[in-house]
Amino acid sequence: MTEALQTALKKLRLSGLSPSLDVRLQEATANHLSHAEFLELVLQDELAVRQDRLIKRRTKVAAFREPKTLEDFDWQFNPAIRKKQIFDLAACKFIRDAKDVLILGPPGTGKSHLVQAIGY
Repeated sequence: MTEALQTALKKLRLSGLSPSLDVRLQEATANHLSHAEFLELVLQDELAVRQDRLIKRRTKVAAFREPKTLEDFDWQFNPAIRKKQIFDLAACKFIRDAKDVLILGPPGTGKSHLVQAIGY
């Protein structure tokens, strides 16, 4: 990649393109991609990088103690927790419906883990 192209990408704030551009150029040549197909690929790369950065920023702002996921949760530990209900919450329909969620229970039952996993 030329210095002028690097500079232009920086000025346009398209830094997500830089790491994959050489590979995409080779791919375009090898597969005889049209200009539109090539442009679509590199723009998808940029959008993916931006989405990843957005998630990282939001996760940092959320100040989760440590990353938790629903896959990491020990469902055997507390069989009273309804797995389907938690996965429904993880779909975040309650946010779209502008409804609140309150999770109650005694200490040590997995509430914090589940809340962080849903938030993550």
